[in-house]
Amino acid sequence: MAENGGPGVRLLAAVRAGDVERVQDLLGEGADPDTVDDDGLPALCVAIAAYDAPVAHALVEGGAAPDRVLPDGTTPLWRAVDGGSHAVFEAVLDPETPLWLPESPGAALIALAADWYGTGAAEVLRRRTGTTGPVTAVRVEDDEYDWVDEVSLGGLVVRAGHGAILSTLEAACRVPTPVDELIARAVRQPDAEHVDWSAVRWLLVRRHDDASWSAVVAHRHHPDPTHRRFVADYLRTRSFCDVDHPRYGKRETEILAAWSAEETDSGVLAEVLGAFTEYEHDGLAAAGLRHAGHPDPRVRREVPYAFLTNDGSPSPAGREALLALVRDPDPEVRLRACWVSGGDETLRPEATRALLPMTEDPDPAVHRRATEILAASPDRTPAVANALTAMLDSDDQLVRLEAAWGLARRDDPRTEEAYERVGPLGPGFEHDHRPGELLHYRWRRQDAEAPASATAS
Repeated sequence: MAENGGPGVRLLAAVRAGDVERVQDLLGEGADPDTVDDDGLPALCVAIAAYDAPVAHALVEGGAAPDRVLPDGTTPLWRAVDGGSHAVFEAVLDPETPLWLPESPGAALIALAADWYGTGAAEVLRRRTGTTGPVTAVRVEDDEYDWVDEVSLGGLVVRAGHGAILSTLEAACRVPTPVDELIARAVRQPDAEHVDWSAVRWLLVRRHDDASWSAVVAHRHHPDPTHRRFVADYLRTRSFCDVDHPRYGKRETEILAAWSAEETDSGVLAEVLGAFTEYEHDGLAAAGLRHAGHPDPRVRREVPYAFLTNDGSPSPAGREALLALVRDPDPEVRLRACWVSGGDETLRPEATRALLPMTEDPDPAVHRRATEILAASPDRTPAVANALTAMLDSDDQLVRLEAAWGLARRDDPRTEEAYERVGPLGPGFEHDHRPGELLHYRWRRQDAEAPASATAS
């Protein structure tokens, strides 16, 4: 139990407050990571109950024991599985723990996760509480990228991420779960940002055996388009996760090139093109031309990236397609086409003409994105600089910051005033390149003025 006013008390207070930096500092100062509260529960269990993955991870990194036996016979790891948050479970899971050994708790943890997943969170809560009424389910962010339903009934709360936990547990326990079973878990929630989908995708990307690869990509022929979307998402993820593999890109692009010509579902086709354009392939431009006039804007939004080249010069046919996309009725298509076209001297003036009115679009997302593209554009004409100056009146601080950065890049004399109008920036901008451009602008001004001063003297 923590001593009154001692480091353990301060550690528990920091854990309850969710102050991960303070937790790390206290651990560094020697606080016991397994400090227990008045109920005999260690700090790690406090973080688990609060669904605080960063604090739980800091405690485990600082030496907290995930397998410590608690007064009720459970362990922190058991509670993390039971709680249903994949992010918390991963934070508590110690990769050094050999869960595959016969004497390890791996099998029991798998059984626990499987019961939650197979029975359903609502039914398990009814079983535990004896309550028969309806449950309350709220979508919450489980981590920075993925969501999960938080389910409540009879005073108990659980996150329904047990499919993700089960899949990750099986991998940790070296259980060779069939690919088809894993994909079935992923697509039960047909959203790439759900924890079940995300966990399975990453697990399969990390499998490098040919049998797993073949089993995954076979689902591109599945009659359910959700299965096919999963394959496209898997292939796209491999584009930036498997660069060291000796066959990186070759198998993926061969499949995506053929698939992009065959897929009939517009939503899946958009995903396939999105994956295809993450790679380099001789057939990309042909795929872009094939679908440049597709009736579904989701497909057309992916087409501009098919014309990106190392030298920034699309073919004449590619230029013609991009020119049409710059004038597309869908604003997202226009924005993406303008971004790609800005790298081509022939197309740049048309891209600028399309972007200028979008900087005044009533949709904040369009307004901001148009400003970002215009600020980064190589276009140095007065019309662009004046449009960026006008953006300094925006209520959106990020738009003002983009505009100031764009003016600084152009060595515009209004740069100093522009950065003043951005206003104070809060936390999170310490390593942002945009505020730092003001200093570079000043250096360039000094370098330009130095020769003139020397000549005058």
